[in-house]
Amino acid sequence: MQKVPLTILNGFLGAGKTTLLKSLLIQAHKQQRAVCVIVNDMSELDVDGVLIANTEIVNASKHNFITLSADSISSRTGIEKLDAALASMLNAHRPDLILLETSGSSHPLPLVRYFRDHGRVQLNGFLSLVDSVMLNDDYQQGEALIPRLQANLTRHERRIENLLAEQIMFCSHLLLTKNDRLPASSISRIAQAIHPLNPYVAVMAVPWGNLSLSELLAMPPYDFQRVAGLIDELAEEVDAIDTTAWQMVSEVIHDDRPFHPQRLWDTCHHFMGAGIYRSKGFFWLPTRDDLALLWNQATGSINLEFISYWKAGILNHRDSPLTAEERAAVEQAVAKMPGRFGDRRCSLTVIGEPDEVKAFTVALKRCFLNEEEIAWWQSGGEFADPWPQRVARVSA
Repeated sequence: MQKVPLTILNGFLGAGKTTLLKSLLIQAHKQQRAVCVIVNDMSELDVDGVLIANTEIVNASKHNFITLSADSISSRTGIEKLDAALASMLNAHRPDLILLETSGSSHPLPLVRYFRDHGRVQLNGFLSLVDSVMLNDDYQQGEALIPRLQANLTRHERRIENLLAEQIMFCSHLLLTKNDRLPASSISRIAQAIHPLNPYVAVMAVPWGNLSLSELLAMPPYDFQRVAGLIDELAEEVDAIDTTAWQMVSEVIHDDRPFHPQRLWDTCHHFMGAGIYRSKGFFWLPTRDDLALLWNQATGSINLEFISYWKAGILNHRDSPLTAEERAAVEQAVAKMPGRFGDRRCSLTVIGEPDEVKAFTVALKRCFLNEEEIAWWQSGGEFADPWPQRVARVSA
């Protein structure tokens, strides 16, 4: 039986994997192609899975969408979960393509080794997405990445540079993302700086996830022979990541209170250090209490996106188009919510170096309104709000 093609979207935290995945799904939907999706998130807060499910193109009820959260898909337990997910998916479907979005902390080696001998799936593309803004800001336009990697190897240390470099080494296609935020000369220097890590592949600049599905479907089978030596060289070291201290952790914040707008702004500008690789989730502000907002931070910038309206917020709209029956149904749904503000809540995950994650998480928790502020707000008080009224990217 002919194997089902599968493409991996790999890359460090915040590189734009979910943006690309959503773009590919929209294209597949327009072209009426059957696509199955597996999304992995190292945090228990499955933000990427929720965002993909909201496209309504794939969902769990159709058995064409599976999320694997609270684990790295490249760990031993992650590979076991992936194997079970693929078996379940392939028993229900024979799609034109399977798209696998890994967590940003995933290492490519265990995945390549797993798919090398898979009996039902053929790996046709291993795409590594690289955040050009992060390389520009943190690695001197990419030129410091290889020297820092070499320094880690000399000291027999594994740090973030090892993972960044190895994600590039194993890829079949290297995509530079967020290139719309930098001048063309910087993108060129970044491409030249990292290309020696994998001289066998071309470096492509991809703004806003603009990769055509037809280009992806035309990708040839992955060349396992090319990386055979690399697997032998790194296997023992990478396999040991499961059992040794790996300097990347995640913390999850759940609270039904809104953030104080000014305190949140100040915290992001003073407590979000270079060791905070990623933070994402859903939240609300008292100054726009009807809006469900997506918090999406990578490197030194935060992107706030409107996702939808909170049900509790809709009830407060004076010009709401709800009929009496619809309003009654919404009121009933809100009344069943466990939080004191109906369905409004904040759920964030913070990923990075342990000490900085702990400090940033503590600082974020101080940003929630206290009881005195809640009472003042509910009595008609208003807060200063420095965040752009049109939610947009903010450098911190």
